[in-house]
Parts: sequence; structure tokens; C-alpha cells
Amino acid sequence: SVTGAEGLPPLASAGNVLRPRTAFKLSLRLPPLVDGATAAQALKSLLEQDAPYQARVLFQPDPGVASGWNAPRSAPWLLAALDAASRQYFGAACGYIGQGGTIPLMNLLLQGFPDAQFMVCGVLGPQSNAHGPNEFLHIAYAKRLTASVAQTLAAMPA
Repeated sequence: SVTGAEGLPPLASAGNVLRPRTAFKLSLRLPPLVDGATAAQALKSLLEQDAPYQARVLFQPDPGVASGWNAPRSAPWLLAALDAASRQYFGAACGYIGQGGTIPLMNLLLQGFPDAQFMVCGVLGPQSNAHGPNEFLHIAYAKRLTASVAQTLAAMPA
């Protein structure tokens, strides 16, 4: 996605004219197991080759490029604890989705604690509009999620 731009005129005065410079800041979510540095170099090659109309394209990746994260398999005790908490506080079996993928902190945690179990969740309750200008915290959902996390932690083996 484009998260920023420079060199574009405002819509009210935009026209079909050449500009001396245009810059974009891009954000890409990488799938699990994709190396960020390798992906950045591939994107650089793709964007800089064969620019139209003799334009000069330069791509500079951020120095903090991150790699995709892939959660390790969950232990049976964790799966059972998550399901029990979900049934108690949400009235249904625990559901799982693979989303995002580029979570730099999770890679660091996995490297430092390779045998750890992970429960990655958020308070994205009904219509919470994550990362949007009208993002909000759904209080009732957050309370149930907090209780679910506490119950799951209490089930952790000694």
C-alpha cells in the first residue's frame, strides 16, 4: 500500500503535466518464511528496471526491513486451553486466521525463545476498524478477550 507521497499537486490544481520528482512510501506485508532483505532486493530490481519514458526510478528500502513470521505449532495443552477459554467467554470453538505475517517483534521473540508457545491476539472486536482513522476499542469484546488470555495463562503447565 502507499502510505505517503511527495511531489503530487493537490486535486484542485492537478493537471496533465510533467513533474520533476515524485516520491512514494510503500508498505508491504510479507508472507511467513519470506526473508525481508531478499524481498526488498527483488522489489528494487522490479521497480528500477524498464522505467517508462526515460524516467529514473530509485528504490531505497528502509533500514529496518522485517521478515515474515511463521508461528510454530501449538502444543496440545495450549490448543485445549484456547478452545476452553473461547467456549467459556465467546460461546464458540477457538478460531484461527493467518493474517499480517510481518510482525518484527514476533521474529525476535521466536529467535530468543525457540521453544516458547505463542498466543497472538488483538482486541479487534466488531467494527473496530483496525489502523483506520476511526479505530476504537470495543470494551465488551476486550473484557472477554482479557478473561480468555488470563484463563489460558492459568492453564499453562508448570
